[in-house]
Amino acid sequence: QVQFVESGGGLVEPGGSLRLSCTVSGLFFSSYAMSWYRQVRGKEREWVAQITRGDGSTKYADSVKGRFTISRDNAKKTVFLQMNSLKAEDTAVYYCNAESRSGSRWWGQGTQVTVSS
Repeated sequence: QVQFVESGGGLVEPGGSLRLSCTVSGLFFSSYAMSWYRQVRGKEREWVAQITRGDGSTKYADSVKGRFTISRDNAKKTVFLQMNSLKAEDTAVYYCNAESRSGSRWWGQGTQVTVSS
């Protein structure tokens, strides 16, 4: 049984920082590409960042490039999203995603991030 435990969301003022964590059990973590997505109510889910299964290379959406950093700790089966210089438009529910080589995907339950003064 695949399980995700996401944490780190919350309320932060514009310009502030948050660090999201997603710990996965029930799959061979190091074999999965890990991504973060976000979704605003009433809108489509948006891809934010990805870290590969092999060399750990990273990719980012233009909207977060230079502000967010994705990383992973395979020993702890955890992926992180460090979010700096947060803006109101970053407010969303953030979801962790695991994707296998064959294209199978699993989703976390989501964690709310609210950027507001």
